[in-house]
Amino acid sequence: MNLEQAILERLRGLPPGQQKEVLGFADSVRSRLPGGPRRRLKGLWADLGASVSEDDIAQARRELWKDFPRGDL
Repeated sequence: MNLEQAILERLRGLPPGQQKEVLGFADSVRSRLPGGPRRRLKGLWADLGASVSEDDIAQARRELWKDFPRGDL
């Protein structure tokens, strides 16, 4: 029996709730692999209904840096 078969055999012996836990664990392990699936930053807030435009970003930058010393002391 190879490793994949052994995992499947044990997985089949678990109740559905625990099978979901195993699936979640496998997803978390896979997400830590180099080159694994990555979520785009935009996707992190996609379900919040937020919309950020280039103008919004430019305005936020202007507000953030407005009081920064410019060197003309």
